[in-house]
Amino acid sequence: MLMRTDPFRELDRLTQQVFGNAAAGTWSRPTSMPMDAYRRGDEFVVAFDLPGVAAEAIELDVERNVLTVKAERRPTVTADDVEMQVAERPLGVFSRQLFLGDTLDADHIQAHYDAGVLTLRIPIAERAKPRKITITGTDNTPKEINA
Repeated sequence: MLMRTDPFRELDRLTQQVFGNAAAGTWSRPTSMPMDAYRRGDEFVVAFDLPGVAAEAIELDVERNVLTVKAERRPTVTADDVEMQVAERPLGVFSRQLFLGDTLDADHIQAHYDAGVLTLRIPIAERAKPRKITITGTDNTPKEINA
């Protein structure tokens, strides 16, 4: 099971949407990134929206079942002879933390980045998957139940 870590971060994100993003995220105070999470078969899939972020500017860390995603969107054009006309995409640092429940296998997370979307696939731990248990009775006829 996935659990979000900071309920106030969501409030902060909504406040920034309503009142505008006055300041870009910094390493000490990153901005939240939108995500979708769902279960598909024997894995959880988490998709983070990171358009305009280079793959080398994304960091993934897992420590004690806490998954941390950090990314930095840098200016795309930095030449001296360029005068920016419109710059609506926020720059700066974006971060999100998720608690990974004990039923998830944090050692086998797969990550793929394409078209501005970072997709993580987190498998369900073997010990958390349903399994059959054989029961023997006095008549020694094996029976199975779902566990």
